[in-house]
Amino acid sequence: MNAAQRLEAVFAGELIDCVPFALKGWRIPQCEAERALRNQGMCVFDARAVYQVHNPNVQTETLHFTRDGVGYQRTTIKTPKGELNTLHRQVGADQVERTTWQLEWPFKGPEDYAALRAMVSDRRYAPSYEGFLKAREQLGGDAYFKTIAPGCPLHDIMYSFMGLESFSVEWEERRDEVLALHQIMSENLRPLWEIVAASPAQVVQSGGNYAPSVLGRERFIEYVLPHWEEAAAPLRRRGKMLGSHLDADNQLWAAEVRAAPLDWIEAFSPAPDTDMSVAQARAAWPGKVLFLNFPSAVHLESSQAIAAATRQLLREAAPGDRFIVGITENVPEDRWRVSFAAILNTLNECGRLPIRAEAL
Repeated sequence: MNAAQRLEAVFAGELIDCVPFALKGWRIPQCEAERALRNQGMCVFDARAVYQVHNPNVQTETLHFTRDGVGYQRTTIKTPKGELNTLHRQVGADQVERTTWQLEWPFKGPEDYAALRAMVSDRRYAPSYEGFLKAREQLGGDAYFKTIAPGCPLHDIMYSFMGLESFSVEWEERRDEVLALHQIMSENLRPLWEIVAASPAQVVQSGGNYAPSVLGRERFIEYVLPHWEEAAAPLRRRGKMLGSHLDADNQLWAAEVRAAPLDWIEAFSPAPDTDMSVAQARAAWPGKVLFLNFPSAVHLESSQAIAAATRQLLREAAPGDRFIVGITENVPEDRWRVSFAAILNTLNECGRLPIRAEAL
């Protein structure tokens, strides 16, 4: 059974030989250590798009530049109602640590609402399945592929358009403008769900990174849950699985997630990183595939401590169906060889299914 077949079987609810260990994307360099891990069973859970976005009336210009040895990206978006500008900075040089930080948001003040409305209402979606099919064929079972779809529009407004400080001001002083923008974005997305549902992707991730300390339960119920409901309807008609990237504290809305039309949870980060253990998540969300992120702080511990933490995850996940131990966040370059080997060896030794918690 290759990596793709193993992950596919877990998402289908099958009880395979042992709990898989999977990286979200190719998070480590191709090298002897990486090959050894994959030969011992480490899987890759990769992603490819299944649609293209066209903006017939909007122009985008991107400038890449370096300042003091740091890479930046300046983006200018020209709409019929004005220009918007963003600035991002590249952080980290190593493959396992590379990411970007947003330094400047397109929304600078109330005068930018018209340009934002023009930008999002101009988006047009078209199927683009060839890249997904080609990647799946070329890798020949070395990776299992999901596809990614947009998350809740209000969350995009908070994090991608405004930033938290500006959003807080606008939510208090011009909420009607924020909600009008949210409504336009929601309506614009509706044709996209049919495109994703008709795609060759079986597993779909719709956004995520929802933090209760910022979003709050009320906004989660009012805006995130309806977004999932709308996305799930066409996907389920085609037998596809809908999930979301829930890597923050989830206790506040655990009951709502249980009732939501989510088939799987990506990047669930168990205690001590968040406020829920694997045991609590399994009890709260029966029947949902749990693709967790191995607790980040534990990567810094000894091999023995990492193995012990892995065994504890297995105890709490028993009998182990619909369960994947994953890596969804960056791991320090000097730790992944030790940490990943300890996790994988423990899963291969102790993660045989069905798991008997009393035997661990």
